[in-house]
Amino acid sequence: MFAVWLMFGILGKPISQEFGLSEVQLSWIIAAAVLNGSMWRLPSGMITDRIGGRKVMTFLLAGSAVPAYLVSKADSYVMLLILAFFVGFAGNSFSSGIAWNSAWQPRQHQGFALGVFGAGNVGASVTKFIGPPLIAGTTVGATYLGIFPGGWRFIPVVYAVLLVVMAVATWFLAPHHDQAPGKSQPLREQLQPLRHIRVWRFSLYYVAVFGAYVALAAWLPTYYMDNFAVSLQTAAYLTATYIFPASLLRPLGGSLADRFGARRVMYWTFGAMLVITGILMMPNGHIVISHPDGTQSEHLAYSIGLIPFAILVFLLGCAMGIGKAAVFKHIPEYFPDNVGAVGGLVGMLGGLGGFFLPPMFAYTKAWFGFPSSTFFVLFLLTVCCAVWMHWTVVHMLHQHTPELARHIENPSTPEEALA
Repeated sequence: MFAVWLMFGILGKPISQEFGLSEVQLSWIIAAAVLNGSMWRLPSGMITDRIGGRKVMTFLLAGSAVPAYLVSKADSYVMLLILAFFVGFAGNSFSSGIAWNSAWQPRQHQGFALGVFGAGNVGASVTKFIGPPLIAGTTVGATYLGIFPGGWRFIPVVYAVLLVVMAVATWFLAPHHDQAPGKSQPLREQLQPLRHIRVWRFSLYYVAVFGAYVALAAWLPTYYMDNFAVSLQTAAYLTATYIFPASLLRPLGGSLADRFGARRVMYWTFGAMLVITGILMMPNGHIVISHPDGTQSEHLAYSIGLIPFAILVFLLGCAMGIGKAAVFKHIPEYFPDNVGAVGGLVGMLGGLGGFFLPPMFAYTKAWFGFPSSTFFVLFLLTVCCAVWMHWTVVHMLHQHTPELARHIENPSTPEEALA
């Protein structure tokens, strides 16, 4: 499902060449898929709590196969935009799967279990590996086995077939007796937790660790090609080095959250993201000093090469992968009976962040002229999350342990004053 949802990250370049699209137009195709993969996460999570994940997941798989196939028939920018929106339906599988898994797992193992499920995000890198060779190995305009067109159009047809196969497998192989913790719960009661401000705070965290992950996974191939002059295949492999840790480290993030607490893991995550994006957002260039005699001199030249850039992006993926699991560890702890609704809202708003970010990347580059403005956007987003989280922790300390807060602020002994 994630491979289908984010396939335009690799298909974007050949599509742009065929239809003559600008960078901003391409960003809206990517954003349209992300939008529809986010906007139904709340209802899909709630419905999963009511009727079980087997039915919902089968419907999502089968429903996504139709627009995936039709992408191969697109003959205009408008048609691509509309079909990209409907293909994005696949992204809603995440909140359904989170609710489905939570219903089957004991609380002490939920962080790890949800991390294992979330590692399915690695599907976003599938297209990065199979896309370029399949595009290069097939002939544009040719048809294979009567249903597979050549070139970039080959990929969406393959995915449509795989979605149908997975729908059949899910329906017949998953347990027929499904857990449905919200089956008898009134709708009003299901939505009650959404009144808590902490749910919206968790959602902002998820924008930073998941929405940004989705946006960057789709944006990086073009970024590599435009700024480092690499081929589509090389750009795809380099992007995969970001996607793999951002997906496969989710079980580790869940395990760390089980052991040390989700909030502490989030501190580690945001700290690492601030350092990495702070370096990546620095534009290549130098300071020019004009002297009184009319001469000029250049100082503090700075540029980042391909290898250091790829290493930093890899580390950013590691931080996001651990952080994604830590965010979702909060949900069954605070809202054990409403994982579908709360997880759906958090997933929906996190995914919507992935909708807004690609156009922001394109527009900030157009406004400021610096490709690295992409990471400036991510830096500001991470600052907002870290500040809100820390303010909440400090506020909780003052509210629940005022005597400790006064003791720290007004030490009673000289030794404590020096501590």
